[in-house]
Amino acid sequence: MDILITPFSSNSFMLQALIAGILVSIACAIAGTFVILRGLAFIGDALGHGVLPGIAVAILVGFPGIIGAAIGAGFMIGGITLITQRSRLSSDTAIGLLFIGMLSLGVVIVSRSNSFSGDLTRILFGEILGISVQSILIQLVATLVIIAIVIICRRPFLLLSFDPEQAEVAGFSVRLYHNIMLFMIAITVIVSFQTVGTLLVFGLLIAPAGAGALLSRKIETMMAWAIFFGVLSMYSGLLISYHFNLAAGASIILVTVLIFFIVFVIQNIRHRRLVHPQELTRG
Repeated sequence: MDILITPFSSNSFMLQALIAGILVSIACAIAGTFVILRGLAFIGDALGHGVLPGIAVAILVGFPGIIGAAIGAGFMIGGITLITQRSRLSSDTAIGLLFIGMLSLGVVIVSRSNSFSGDLTRILFGEILGISVQSILIQLVATLVIIAIVIICRRPFLLLSFDPEQAEVAGFSVRLYHNIMLFMIAITVIVSFQTVGTLLVFGLLIAPAGAGALLSRKIETMMAWAIFFGVLSMYSGLLISYHFNLAAGASIILVTVLIFFIVFVIQNIRHRRLVHPQELTRG
Protein backbone atom coordinates (compact mmCIF):
# COMPACT_ATOMS: atom_id res chain seq x y z
CA MET A 1 0.00 0.00 0.00
CA ASP A 2 2.92 2.34 0.71
CA ILE A 3 4.08 2.22 -2.91
CA LEU A 4 0.70 3.66 -3.94
CA ILE A 5 0.59 6.54 -1.45
CA THR A 6 4.11 7.35 -0.25
CA PRO A 7 5.32 8.92 -3.53
CA PHE A 8 2.63 11.60 -3.17
CA SER A 9 2.66 11.98 0.62
CA SER A 10 6.46 12.24 0.87
CA ASN A 11 7.19 14.38 -2.20
CA SER A 12 5.55 17.77 -2.67
CA PHE A 13 6.46 17.83 -6.38
CA MET A 14 4.57 14.55 -6.91
CA LEU A 15 1.52 15.84 -5.03
CA GLN A 16 1.52 19.07 -7.06
CA ALA A 17 1.89 17.04 -10.25
CA LEU A 18 -1.10 14.89 -9.26
CA ILE A 19 -3.27 17.93 -8.47
CA ALA A 20 -2.35 19.59 -11.77
CA GLY A 21 -2.90 16.31 -13.57
CA ILE A 22 -6.38 15.87 -12.12
CA LEU A 23 -7.34 19.38 -13.27
CA VAL A 24 -5.92 18.71 -16.74
CA SER A 25 -7.79 15.39 -16.87
CA ILE A 26 -11.11 17.08 -16.06
CA ALA A 27 -10.59 19.85 -18.63
CA CYS A 28 -9.45 17.44 -21.36
CA ALA A 29 -12.27 14.98 -20.61
CA ILE A 30 -14.95 17.67 -20.97
CA ALA A 31 -13.46 19.23 -24.10
CA GLY A 32 -12.47 15.81 -25.47
CA THR A 33 -16.04 14.53 -25.27
CA PHE A 34 -17.13 17.18 -27.76
CA VAL A 35 -14.00 16.60 -29.84
CA ILE A 36 -15.11 12.96 -30.22
CA LEU A 37 -18.80 13.71 -30.78
CA ARG A 38 -18.19 16.50 -33.30
CA GLY A 39 -15.37 14.73 -35.11
CA LEU A 40 -12.89 17.50 -34.24
CA ALA A 41 -9.91 15.25 -33.54
CA PHE A 42 -7.96 16.76 -36.43
CA ILE A 43 -8.35 20.33 -35.15
CA GLY A 44 -7.44 19.19 -31.64
CA ASP A 45 -4.22 17.72 -33.02
CA ALA A 46 -3.61 20.82 -35.16
CA LEU A 47 -4.02 23.14 -32.18
CA GLY A 48 -1.69 20.98 -30.12
CA HIS A 49 1.05 21.41 -32.72
CA GLY A 50 0.07 24.80 -34.14
CA VAL A 51 0.81 26.68 -30.92
CA LEU A 52 4.51 25.75 -31.17
CA PRO A 53 5.67 28.92 -33.01
CA GLY A 54 3.78 31.16 -30.60
CA ILE A 55 5.37 29.46 -27.61
CA ALA A 56 8.82 29.57 -29.21
CA VAL A 57 8.62 33.31 -29.97
CA ALA A 58 7.27 34.06 -26.48
CA ILE A 59 10.18 32.22 -24.84
CA LEU A 60 12.70 33.95 -27.12
CA VAL A 61 11.47 37.44 -26.15
CA GLY A 62 11.09 36.55 -22.47
CA PHE A 63 7.31 36.22 -22.16
CA PRO A 64 5.48 33.29 -20.54
CA GLY A 65 4.91 30.41 -22.94
CA ILE A 66 1.18 30.39 -22.20
CA ILE A 67 0.84 33.85 -23.82
CA GLY A 68 2.54 32.60 -26.96
CA ALA A 69 0.31 29.52 -26.95
CA ALA A 70 -2.78 31.72 -26.78
CA ILE A 71 -1.56 33.86 -29.70
CA GLY A 72 -0.68 30.75 -31.74
CA ALA A 73 -4.11 29.21 -31.10
CA GLY A 74 -5.76 32.51 -32.03
CA PHE A 75 -3.94 32.54 -35.37
CA MET A 76 -4.93 28.92 -35.99
CA ILE A 77 -8.64 29.41 -35.29
CA GLY A 78 -8.76 32.79 -37.05
CA GLY A 79 -6.99 31.38 -40.11
CA ILE A 80 -9.25 28.34 -40.31
CA THR A 81 -12.34 30.54 -40.08
CA LEU A 82 -11.05 33.00 -42.71
CA ILE A 83 -10.09 30.32 -45.25
CA THR A 84 -13.34 28.41 -44.76
CA GLN A 85 -15.55 31.52 -45.12
CA ARG A 86 -13.65 33.20 -47.97
CA SER A 87 -13.02 30.16 -50.19
CA ARG A 88 -14.58 26.92 -51.33
CA LEU A 89 -12.07 24.87 -49.38
CA SER A 90 -13.34 22.60 -46.61
CA SER A 91 -12.43 23.19 -42.97
CA ASP A 92 -10.28 20.03 -43.05
CA THR A 93 -8.20 21.52 -45.86
CA ALA A 94 -7.82 24.80 -43.97
CA ILE A 95 -6.83 22.97 -40.78
CA GLY A 96 -4.30 20.84 -42.67
CA LEU A 97 -2.69 23.85 -44.35
CA LEU A 98 -2.37 25.86 -41.14
CA PHE A 99 -1.34 22.80 -39.14
CA ILE A 100 1.67 22.01 -41.32
CA GLY A 101 2.47 25.70 -41.84
CA MET A 102 2.49 26.59 -38.13
CA LEU A 103 4.38 23.43 -37.19
CA SER A 104 7.03 24.13 -39.85
CA LEU A 105 7.32 27.73 -38.68
CA GLY A 106 7.84 26.52 -35.11
CA VAL A 107 10.58 24.10 -36.18
CA VAL A 108 12.32 26.88 -38.17
CA ILE A 109 12.24 29.24 -35.18
CA VAL A 110 13.59 26.54 -32.86
CA SER A 111 16.31 25.55 -35.35
CA ARG A 112 17.60 29.13 -35.50
CA SER A 113 18.17 29.33 -31.76
CA ASN A 114 20.80 27.56 -29.68
CA SER A 115 18.93 28.10 -26.41
CA PHE A 116 16.02 25.74 -27.04
CA SER A 117 17.42 22.34 -26.12
CA GLY A 118 15.77 22.21 -22.70
CA ASP A 119 12.84 24.45 -23.59
CA LEU A 120 11.87 22.35 -26.62
CA THR A 121 11.58 19.20 -24.50
CA ARG A 122 9.46 21.13 -22.00
CA ILE A 123 7.22 22.51 -24.76
CA LEU A 124 6.68 19.13 -26.42
CA PHE A 125 6.41 16.90 -23.35
CA GLY A 126 5.52 19.29 -20.53
CA GLU A 127 7.01 19.61 -17.07
CA ILE A 128 4.43 17.98 -14.86
CA LEU A 129 7.00 17.07 -12.19
CA GLY A 130 8.14 20.69 -12.02
CA ILE A 131 4.71 22.30 -12.09
CA SER A 132 4.38 25.43 -9.94
CA VAL A 133 1.56 26.47 -7.64
CA GLN A 134 0.89 29.42 -9.97
CA SER A 135 0.46 27.06 -12.94
CA ILE A 136 -1.92 24.92 -10.88
CA LEU A 137 -4.03 27.99 -10.11
CA ILE A 138 -4.09 28.93 -13.81
CA GLN A 139 -5.17 25.39 -14.65
CA LEU A 140 -7.88 25.56 -11.97
CA VAL A 141 -9.30 28.80 -13.41
CA ALA A 142 -9.19 27.38 -16.95
CA THR A 143 -10.96 24.19 -15.84
CA LEU A 144 -13.69 26.21 -14.11
CA VAL A 145 -14.12 28.32 -17.27
CA ILE A 146 -14.49 25.17 -19.37
CA ILE A 147 -17.07 23.75 -16.94
CA ALA A 148 -18.98 27.06 -17.03
CA ILE A 149 -18.99 27.11 -20.85
CA VAL A 150 -20.41 23.58 -21.00
CA ILE A 151 -23.10 24.37 -18.42
CA ILE A 152 -24.16 27.58 -20.20
CA CYS A 153 -23.98 26.10 -23.72
CA ARG A 154 -25.17 22.60 -22.85
CA ARG A 155 -28.27 22.52 -25.10
CA PRO A 156 -26.76 24.04 -28.27
CA PHE A 157 -23.64 21.89 -27.81
CA LEU A 158 -25.81 18.76 -27.59
CA LEU A 159 -27.76 19.70 -30.71
CA LEU A 160 -24.55 20.54 -32.57
CA SER A 161 -23.08 17.18 -31.66
CA PHE A 162 -26.00 15.11 -32.91
CA ASP A 163 -28.07 17.27 -35.32
CA PRO A 164 -26.70 20.69 -36.43
CA GLU A 165 -29.81 21.34 -38.53
CA GLN A 166 -32.00 20.91 -35.46
CA ALA A 167 -29.80 23.45 -33.67
CA GLU A 168 -30.62 26.01 -36.38
CA VAL A 169 -34.34 25.17 -36.14
CA ALA A 170 -34.17 25.67 -32.36
CA GLY A 171 -32.78 29.18 -32.93
CA PHE A 172 -29.12 28.56 -32.14
CA SER A 173 -26.38 29.87 -34.44
CA VAL A 174 -24.35 26.86 -35.56
CA ARG A 175 -21.38 29.07 -36.46
CA LEU A 176 -21.41 30.91 -33.11
CA TYR A 177 -21.59 27.80 -30.93
CA HIS A 178 -19.11 25.94 -33.13
CA ASN A 179 -16.66 28.80 -32.57
CA ILE A 180 -17.37 28.74 -28.82
CA MET A 181 -16.62 25.01 -28.85
CA LEU A 182 -13.34 25.67 -30.69
CA PHE A 183 -12.54 28.36 -28.12
CA MET A 184 -13.12 25.84 -25.31
CA ILE A 185 -10.83 23.29 -26.99
CA ALA A 186 -8.21 26.01 -27.52
CA ILE A 187 -8.29 26.96 -23.82
CA THR A 188 -7.76 23.31 -22.92
CA VAL A 189 -4.75 22.98 -25.22
CA ILE A 190 -3.23 26.35 -24.26
CA VAL A 191 -3.29 25.72 -20.52
CA SER A 192 -2.64 21.97 -20.53
CA PHE A 193 0.57 22.20 -22.56
CA GLN A 194 2.38 23.42 -19.42
CA THR A 195 1.58 20.12 -17.73
CA VAL A 196 1.80 17.45 -20.44
CA GLY A 197 3.20 19.36 -23.44
CA THR A 198 1.85 20.09 -26.90
CA LEU A 199 2.46 16.58 -28.23
CA LEU A 200 0.83 14.74 -25.34
CA VAL A 201 -2.21 16.94 -24.66
CA PHE A 202 -3.84 15.47 -27.76
CA GLY A 203 -3.70 12.01 -26.17
CA LEU A 204 -5.58 13.26 -23.09
CA LEU A 205 -8.19 14.90 -25.32
CA ILE A 206 -8.86 11.74 -27.33
CA ALA A 207 -8.13 8.53 -25.40
CA PRO A 208 -10.21 8.99 -22.19
CA ALA A 209 -13.16 10.52 -24.09
CA GLY A 210 -12.90 7.77 -26.71
CA ALA A 211 -13.06 5.10 -24.00
CA GLY A 212 -16.04 6.90 -22.47
CA ALA A 213 -17.80 6.93 -25.84
CA LEU A 214 -17.39 3.14 -26.07
CA LEU A 215 -19.14 2.68 -22.73
CA SER A 216 -22.05 5.11 -23.00
CA ARG A 217 -24.18 7.05 -25.47
CA LYS A 218 -25.29 9.64 -22.90
CA ILE A 219 -23.08 12.70 -22.97
CA GLU A 220 -22.99 13.18 -19.19
CA THR A 221 -22.00 9.55 -18.63
CA MET A 222 -19.39 9.79 -21.37
CA MET A 223 -17.85 12.79 -19.60
CA ALA A 224 -17.93 11.00 -16.25
CA TRP A 225 -16.13 7.96 -17.71
CA ALA A 226 -13.64 10.22 -19.50
CA ILE A 227 -12.84 12.07 -16.27
CA PHE A 228 -12.45 8.77 -14.40
CA PHE A 229 -10.12 7.32 -17.03
CA GLY A 230 -8.14 10.55 -17.26
CA VAL A 231 -7.60 10.78 -13.50
CA LEU A 232 -6.77 7.06 -13.31
CA SER A 233 -4.22 7.52 -16.10
CA MET A 234 -2.64 10.49 -14.33
CA TYR A 235 -2.31 8.64 -11.03
CA SER A 236 -1.06 5.41 -12.60
CA GLY A 237 1.29 7.16 -15.03
CA LEU A 238 2.89 9.23 -12.28
CA LEU A 239 3.36 6.13 -10.11
CA ILE A 240 4.95 4.20 -12.98
CA SER A 241 7.28 7.09 -13.84
CA TYR A 242 8.28 7.46 -10.17
CA HIS A 243 9.01 3.79 -9.45
CA PHE A 244 10.66 2.97 -12.80
CA ASN A 245 12.35 6.33 -13.46
CA LEU A 246 10.48 6.95 -16.73
CA ALA A 247 9.28 10.12 -18.48
CA ALA A 248 6.15 11.21 -16.61
CA GLY A 249 4.19 12.76 -19.48
CA ALA A 250 4.79 9.88 -21.87
CA SER A 251 3.95 7.33 -19.16
CA ILE A 252 0.62 9.03 -18.52
CA ILE A 253 -0.34 9.04 -22.21
CA LEU A 254 0.69 5.40 -22.65
CA VAL A 255 -1.62 4.48 -19.77
CA THR A 256 -4.52 6.42 -21.35
CA VAL A 257 -4.04 4.58 -24.66
CA LEU A 258 -3.74 1.23 -22.86
CA ILE A 259 -6.99 1.89 -20.98
CA PHE A 260 -8.73 2.73 -24.25
CA PHE A 261 -7.71 -0.57 -25.84
CA ILE A 262 -8.67 -2.53 -22.73
CA VAL A 263 -12.15 -0.97 -22.85
CA PHE A 264 -12.28 -1.59 -26.61
CA VAL A 265 -11.45 -5.29 -26.21
CA ILE A 266 -13.89 -5.78 -23.31
CA GLN A 267 -16.72 -4.09 -25.22
CA ASN A 268 -16.07 -6.26 -28.28
CA ILE A 269 -16.10 -9.43 -26.16
CA ARG A 270 -19.37 -8.34 -24.52
CA HIS A 271 -20.87 -7.56 -27.92
CA ARG A 272 -19.96 -11.00 -29.28
CA ARG A 273 -21.46 -12.72 -26.23
CA LEU A 274 -24.69 -10.80 -26.73
CA VAL A 275 -24.85 -11.45 -30.47
CA HIS A 276 -24.04 -15.20 -30.51
CA PRO A 277 -26.89 -16.30 -28.18
CA GLN A 278 -29.34 -14.37 -30.38
CA GLU A 279 -27.98 -16.10 -33.49
CA LEU A 280 -28.28 -19.49 -31.81
CA THR A 281 -31.89 -18.74 -30.80
CA ARG A 282 -32.77 -17.74 -34.37
CA GLY A 283 -31.10 -20.91 -35.69
